[in-house]
Amino acid sequence: MLLSEKDIERIAINEITEAADVGFGSFYNHFESKEGLFSALIDWAFEDFADRLDGVADGLKDPAEVIAISVRHTLLRAQREPVWGRLLMREGVSTRALTRGLGLRLLRDSKRGLAVQRFVVADPLTSVLSVIGTVLAGVAAELHFATASATHGRGHLGAATRVEHLAERAAVFVLQALGIKRAEAERIAQLPLPMVTDGAAASPA
Repeated sequence: MLLSEKDIERIAINEITEAADVGFGSFYNHFESKEGLFSALIDWAFEDFADRLDGVADGLKDPAEVIAISVRHTLLRAQREPVWGRLLMREGVSTRALTRGLGLRLLRDSKRGLAVQRFVVADPLTSVLSVIGTVLAGVAAELHFATASATHGRGHLGAATRVEHLAERAAVFVLQALGIKRAEAERIAQLPLPMVTDGAAASPA
């Protein structure tokens, strides 16, 4: 995949058409620009993952559990798929972060928790933004660990275990930002992690 070899900005349209085995002119039958293609790709990747997370959380009544599961699965998938993680970093700092995909679900689930007073915060929007920042920082740390592991030859199992612990700690921090007491946040973040089907996210270590 081209995105595993270079950044989006450095990929030329002819490289895309050659990789897809289509004519150069055919590209413009579907997209106005390279940016349009990648925007569609990002929308699909994160909408699909967010839909799968919704499926996992279906039936859960505690908004805190829903958010903890989403945070943990997001970091675990970024550990397994660094290209996906880099796309998430790009999307997470875009102007669309709160209007689609994972950001939209996070905002929705946070509002649900606030509505039933499961979350108690002075400034809901700032709290949600801090949650998004925590997740992105966790992904950035995970990508650093993955690069260091590949460079220095550290074991994959050790890296995966480290990221699972990072995912749990991030979930604890996120829940605290939403007003959950630390002890309860730790309990929720350590609950068994339900699987996301079809390999969309990493399984628990």
